[in-house]
Amino acid sequence: MEICPFCGIRYSQGVRGGVATFICPPYDVINPEQQKFYYRVGEYNAIRLEFPLEQVEQSGVASSDKYHRAAETFQEWLEEGILKFDDQPSFYLHDHYFTYLGKRYMRRGLFVRLKLVPWGEGIYPHEETSPKDKSDRFQMMKACHANFSPLFCLYRDEEKSSAAIFSEVVQGEPVLKQVASPQEGDGGEERHDLWRITDRALQEKLIQFFSGRSLYLADGHHRYETALTYQQERQSSSPGSSGEASDYVLVSLVEFSDPGLVIFPIHRMVRGISPSLMENSQLLSRLEKFFVLDFVPLSGDVLEFLLSDESINDLIPEDCLFAVLGLKPGHLGLLRKRKTVVFEEIMPVDRSPVYQNFGISILNHVVLETALGLSRGKEHVSYTVSSAGAYQRVEQGEYQLAFLLRASRPDEIEAVVDAGDRMPRKSTYFYPKVPAGLVINSLG
Repeated sequence: MEICPFCGIRYSQGVRGGVATFICPPYDVINPEQQKFYYRVGEYNAIRLEFPLEQVEQSGVASSDKYHRAAETFQEWLEEGILKFDDQPSFYLHDHYFTYLGKRYMRRGLFVRLKLVPWGEGIYPHEETSPKDKSDRFQMMKACHANFSPLFCLYRDEEKSSAAIFSEVVQGEPVLKQVASPQEGDGGEERHDLWRITDRALQEKLIQFFSGRSLYLADGHHRYETALTYQQERQSSSPGSSGEASDYVLVSLVEFSDPGLVIFPIHRMVRGISPSLMENSQLLSRLEKFFVLDFVPLSGDVLEFLLSDESINDLIPEDCLFAVLGLKPGHLGLLRKRKTVVFEEIMPVDRSPVYQNFGISILNHVVLETALGLSRGKEHVSYTVSSAGAYQRVEQGEYQLAFLLRASRPDEIEAVVDAGDRMPRKSTYFYPKVPAGLVINSLG
């Protein structure tokens, strides 16, 4: 893969409030309440660029063109010096400190411009995508000509060559070292340390290192595909424009074995199941054709663990594909593969063996489609990273069932990609998200 340094756009150090008031999560994990919260955090918060409100009042007139407003805001902040271009092309080393389940972590990423190429030519997706999300990001990119939040890519470095370079970089003073209020999760304090790599010799070492690496896109599939579309449009409107900023996209590169690489499972909450199927153990009988089910009473330590949102991997045994709430009142159901069943006969024939044996694939095709007769559309399935939230919404009757999944491992992601396949949508949630607004990449 081809990477290159760039003159990043960053918040001026003279702007009051610091990083805690500037950054926000990427658009796709922000709910309406959080969107309003980040508007209140600071008048210059990147939410106004990354994910502006649908409608605001301007001089008494309602405006709903959020893309145009984001572009205007971006230009105003540049003109006023709120945002400034760095004076030299740089790579940016980012140490992201955070707390998860009472333990302190640090994840190290490298912000670069990545040359856009078609899927499979050095960069590989790991999840399926949605056309609606790509349309939204394309409108934003066309209006603002910038990347406000980086994609998140994984790479292998068994020789620790990149780690040696980074160790040299962090001997110098960071251009940013600030504590930020938590974006999400259990309320632990976050800190962001940022170094600019301007030394040409170090830049060349990194360029050479990544030229021989494959990248696995962990987070930002919609934004990468949007960047490809944006590149194609620019090239068609300006023939011979190859080599411009629009041929690149902002990414954060993280090594597969990084100790701060935390992955959450994304649980499924299901409704729209026929009442007759839920009654008289009919659904239980259908599921028992494919799975061996064991039920654990939801009491004492089990319920306390579930409601605490601790790592669900400690609640679901390794030999279980997933667990279910709502199938038997007051119990957590544990589903194991029935040895006499060949799931490959039920799964799509054009998918790889890795995909066919992946827990979420089995949930989608064997449980939702075959046993329940449901589609995976929004009217039937919703998603959450919170086991406590899933439990509460089933208890309140908002959903009939909730399927709790074990977290995917980095090697599982690598395996499905290496098989030339993709995981189902919403298979992984990398925590915490790389923030928007820390470093901005101009496409102009």
